[in-house]
Amino acid sequence: MADPTQTPAHRAGGEPAEPADVVFARRMRKDFQRIQMEHEFAVDEMLTKVSILRREFLHLHRYNPIEHVGSRVKTSASILQKVARLGIDPTPEAIRAGIHDIAGVRITCSFIADTYRVLDALTSQTDVGVLRVKDYIAHPKPNGYKSLHALVEIPVFLSTGPVPVTVEVQVRTIAMDFWASLEHKIYYKYDGSVPAGIVTSLTEAAELADQLDQRMEELHTEVRGVGRERAEDTTPDLDERMLLRVWDSARADARAEGDGDGDNARGPAD
Repeated sequence: MADPTQTPAHRAGGEPAEPADVVFARRMRKDFQRIQMEHEFAVDEMLTKVSILRREFLHLHRYNPIEHVGSRVKTSASILQKVARLGIDPTPEAIRAGIHDIAGVRITCSFIADTYRVLDALTSQTDVGVLRVKDYIAHPKPNGYKSLHALVEIPVFLSTGPVPVTVEVQVRTIAMDFWASLEHKIYYKYDGSVPAGIVTSLTEAAELADQLDQRMEELHTEVRGVGRERAEDTTPDLDERMLLRVWDSARADARAEGDGDGDNARGPAD
């Protein structure tokens, strides 16, 4: 079978054909741009879902469990490096099947209970397919890392039809996020070879962060009270008495219009 990277020596018109590696590089660039675009759209979809949840919690529950939301999409160069490192064929199909962290969304919550609440609200949506969930909060990594990780698949609707795209979602508390950020910077500084003493200190810091999470959640529960995060039927900018007056006025207008229609239906008196 012919090598797909090889091109004829001459084109149909007799002109010299482009070198095979140039044709291959051009095709790869187009493929990578499309993959990156699809994942950017998938991140936009997830951010919209998170934004809707934030607004719902604020308006109906008068409480926002989401402190911060961040996202990222790997660059074409970063995807290519991972493709080469993992030995994956540089085709869109192989990349989609073999690399699942091209798109990522990170949600930072106030308290541990909020992380589970938010992740459950996202993954229970009908258009979100859950591929895998890892609970590093209940089962931390040996170095102390804690977070909820979910690999989800959502449809991105393009002009050619829906495309299923994988997004990695991480949900953690503020304390967990601070620890993870510091750990990442340390490992980057030492190029992965972190001195044993610093590793021990990081693990101890993770335990302190966990104690802080537990204590802050206790204080939060004590201040708000169990069950205080109840749904409200009104928003702070709506006055109940004003709504009742509007409702009474609307009913009065409806009755008046009904009476008028009845008079017209009877016709003129004999």
